Amino acid sequence: MAHILPFLLLTLLAATASAHNITDILAANPDYSDFNGFLSQTGLAGEINTRQTITVLVLNNAALSAVAAKHPLSVVKNLLSLHILLDYFDNTKLHQIPNGTTLSTTLYQTTGNANGNVGSVNITDLKGGKVGFGSAAPGSKLDSSYTKSVKQIPYNISVMEISAPIISPGILAAPPPSADVNITALIEKAGCKTFASLISSNGLIKTFQSTADKGLTIFAPNDEAFKAKGVPDLSKLTNAEVVSLLQYHAAAKYLPVGSLKTTKDSINTLASNGAGKFDLTVSVAGDSLTLHTGVDSSRIAETILDSTPLSIYSVDSVLLPPELFAKSPSPAPAPGPVTAPSPSPVSTPSEAPSPLPASPPAPAGETPAGAPADAPSSEAERSTSGKSDGVHVKASATLTVAVIALSAFVISATFM
Repeated sequence: MAHILPFLLLTLLAATASAHNITDILAANPDYSDFNGFLSQTGLAGEINTRQTITVLVLNNAALSAVAAKHPLSVVKNLLSLHILLDYFDNTKLHQIPNGTTLSTTLYQTTGNANGNVGSVNITDLKGGKVGFGSAAPGSKLDSSYTKSVKQIPYNISVMEISAPIISPGILAAPPPSADVNITALIEKAGCKTFASLISSNGLIKTFQSTADKGLTIFAPNDEAFKAKGVPDLSKLTNAEVVSLLQYHAAAKYLPVGSLKTTKDSINTLASNGAGKFDLTVSVAGDSLTLHTGVDSSRIAETILDSTPLSIYSVDSVLLPPELFAKSPSPAPAPGPVTAPSPSPVSTPSEAPSPLPASPPAPAGETPAGAPADAPSSEAERSTSGKSDGVHVKASATLTVAVIALSAFVISATFM
């Protein structure tokens, strides 16, 4: 038994190492920044990373922009799904295709939006070493060709560049889902009637509707949030301030739960005007997500809608941007009434008290009790460190625990 345990340990390490991250792979080459960004915005990056065998046909920025710039995010998602093959292909396999041609199923086929072979790709080894790609739908042309290899982890993931987008019939004609979504009605039904009324009366619903085509996320405070203690009286704000407050509850990008959990940067809102103004940050604790403004924080309570390119969440608190509601320092306590000291009797020189002996000097490096601290206490540092460490405990911690457990088992089995 003991002699096979090292093999099991190596197998575990190999299985863990085989995991891939398409975002990290593409981040190494700025020519694919647009493609990489769209994979994250549409949530396709997460789907790619959960697949054990997959091929990504990537487009450089110039090749992708010609199509992506003209269509809403929902259409871009379908288009990119057609470039994700549910099989492993590399340079060698492309030139060893039986009979010189094959059809490969794509991620688009799994969406249920593709009929017949519309969700498959035709791969053909052409003469002169050239490999062509096109839609598998009858009558489609091989308008794209293999350019170069980007990254391979056999036989887990392969990333290859192709020259032009693969277009299947009808894939660019789908209307954006947001065109049929009544944002106000959805928010009201979820118990956020006050917020729905405010965005309607202040003209924000039109902005939300037009922005949704390219990606929109809304954080709608529920009705109880507006009744909470500390929420400012909106009637005392200017119209511009109310609009900024409402815009602060939306981001001009599609942020599904998976993206919120993995985001490390600040989230720009519709109120953001650069220089880190009107931004949000998010923290994760298990399955719980919390938004932070710098003045207050709010838990994301419920997903109202998640349909590319639109996400709507209800939140427990009104999000207060520091640009409008920065907390001022607590005022110092008012001084008590001043009482005039009673006159002390005048002493004669003979009655003067003898001076007290001088106090010994304080030891070097010590701070007198009651003096203000110049740096956080060690307890505060431990508290801060704990918060930071908790955010990053992921796969590496799981691997460490597994390795320790197996190592202990090896030692135990050896001495049995």
